Amino acid sequence: MKPIAIFRHSPTEGPGYFSEYLDARRIPWRMVAIDAGEAVPANASDWSGLCFMGGPMSVNDDLPWITPVLALIRDAVAKDVPVIGHCLGGQLMSRALGGAVTRNPVKEIGWVQVEAADSPAAHDWLAGTHEFKGFHWHGETFSIPPGAERIAGSAWCPNQAFVVGKHLGMQCHVEMTPELIRSWCAEWGKEVERIQYQSVQSIQTPEQMQADLDRDVAALHAVADRLYDRWVKGLSPG
Repeated sequence: MKPIAIFRHSPTEGPGYFSEYLDARRIPWRMVAIDAGEAVPANASDWSGLCFMGGPMSVNDDLPWITPVLALIRDAVAKDVPVIGHCLGGQLMSRALGGAVTRNPVKEIGWVQVEAADSPAAHDWLAGTHEFKGFHWHGETFSIPPGAERIAGSAWCPNQAFVVGKHLGMQCHVEMTPELIRSWCAEWGKEVERIQYQSVQSIQTPEQMQADLDRDVAALHAVADRLYDRWVKGLSPG
């Protein structure tokens, strides 16, 4: 099998549990370190799948790698190479497929309940999960691109996940590990500077995020397994 390309856009936002999931199933993968200046591949068919991680930047920023990434996503969809996006990765997918990325009314930071849509697609991808506690760290949101279907949302951000064929774009982070959450919490003060978070229910403190960390992450990984299980079914064995 050709490897899965995992695109890292920031040193602190690596693949986390997604790479652990692939390793446990002996599915090959290779990191494409955009944050270190690595070039964006031009041909999606060189890979069995494409995975895009998160990052602090905006899809709307004038960065040299965004245009080739959008082109690669469109190439993958045209060639039926599965694409999966986490947070910024989901926003890149939406933008590439004709959607828009705009400011969300509030920031979502920490553990927020995500509800599955009542649809065959949501049941298919979430294996009957009706709701789960997702991890979030974003201030922007994507629209559902033409031809895609929304499968999950939250009270603060209605568009949490969409699917189109074998492709999955997510606003929430299902790839989190305890180590990733602790490292992000160390940067929490910079993120919420000038925000009166005490009156914003969509923002948690580091103490709240880590109160039941092992239990919450274990439950999150159970949801990630369902989504990843469905996604890897689309991988090309060649």
